[in-house]
Amino acid sequence: MDSFRLYSVVVAGSAIALGAYAFLRRKPKGEADLERERRTWLDGIGRITDGTVIDVQELAPNTGHHAAVFLIYKYDVAGVSYECSQDVTYLRQWINLHSCRLGLPTSVKYDPHNPGNSLVVSESWMGLRQ
Repeated sequence: MDSFRLYSVVVAGSAIALGAYAFLRRKPKGEADLERERRTWLDGIGRITDGTVIDVQELAPNTGHHAAVFLIYKYDVAGVSYECSQDVTYLRQWINLHSCRLGLPTSVKYDPHNPGNSLVVSESWMGLRQ
């Protein structure tokens, strides 16, 4: 009976150790995953205000990376002006970058507790008026 108890304790301990290793070994989230989570979160809690597109900038690719495309826009919240940019590199299928011009009116979703955290385009929402 003692050897049966010993084996059960060893098996249970091994299972707990294996579970803890698997849980702690998870890969850290990449920048693209963190940005996608930010957009999803802002889609859920964001308030909408009017804004204006200032420019669309395409940055040259670094070694092994894609060219990054940034949508630059401005908006006002409670009398404070914000000028922000959003990386829309992976959202190109939802927007026509050639129609984004200086002065294009847009809607901006922003975090009411941190109005500098905002977006114009996400997977489920479009603020650009084309």
